Amino acid sequence: MSSITRYVHPRGYLAAAREFLGLLREHRELIIELTRRAIVDRHANQFLGPMWVFVRPMFVAVLYIFIFSVVFTARAPSTTELPLDHTVYILAGILPWLAFQTSMNQSCGLITGNASLLKDFVFRIEILPIQTALAAIVGQLLGTALILVYVPAIHGTAYLTWLLLPLLVVLQLAAMIGVGFILASLTVVVRDLSEIVQMFSMVGIFVTPVVYQPDWVPAMFKPVLYANPFSYMVWCYQDVLYYGAFTNPQAWLVFPLLSLGTLIAGFRLFRFLKPYFGDFV
Repeated sequence: MSSITRYVHPRGYLAAAREFLGLLREHRELIIELTRRAIVDRHANQFLGPMWVFVRPMFVAVLYIFIFSVVFTARAPSTTELPLDHTVYILAGILPWLAFQTSMNQSCGLITGNASLLKDFVFRIEILPIQTALAAIVGQLLGTALILVYVPAIHGTAYLTWLLLPLLVVLQLAAMIGVGFILASLTVVVRDLSEIVQMFSMVGIFVTPVVYQPDWVPAMFKPVLYANPFSYMVWCYQDVLYYGAFTNPQAWLVFPLLSLGTLIAGFRLFRFLKPYFGDFV
């Protein structure tokens, strides 16, 4: 059986899922330590230190809140019924988007920027996309905690759907790690991919329902929202944090399937291309 045939065979994906879980169990302490170093060492000798992990995404979030809730507030349809203020709506979607964007951008250079690790037969380079995703999501978790304090304090309410947040975080991490595997491995061969990802990061927020609601979009452009896989992640977070109800049931079917499928397919692709990394780096 050729390597291509083995790669596309369904049994290979089941084996990849078992191997990934084994990787997590075997190297969980190393993954946690590398994640800690990625956060602490990156901001060493800076005044705010690791707090930049939280400050940077919150600064971007506040900027978008000001632009779309203050400057363009008159553009929103006055007939739309909103359970909470527009600030919570934007935060619910922009925090996971920024975390995912950070993870994607950093994943592109994981192999090309750590070429020396390819010769290390002890270190598993499969750990790098996992550590990158974990470090990227820390700022989002802190921002989400802020929402959980803000909503009861300002609106005097809390949602039972908040109990689903751990599930969403796990699914998001699975998707981030899977995309990280894909980008890290493909960028070794296609170096321009990092530039494409950066351009998508700039425009992605405008084709994802983060700062606007889907019913504000003209009918001819709505297919773009449904074709964008990030929309389903954002809709799930908005249901949990903003609406407190399942207003987008299709997202709760698509997002888990996309997340787990991307994780397994990404890990499989990474393992398939790994023997060839040394030829391109």
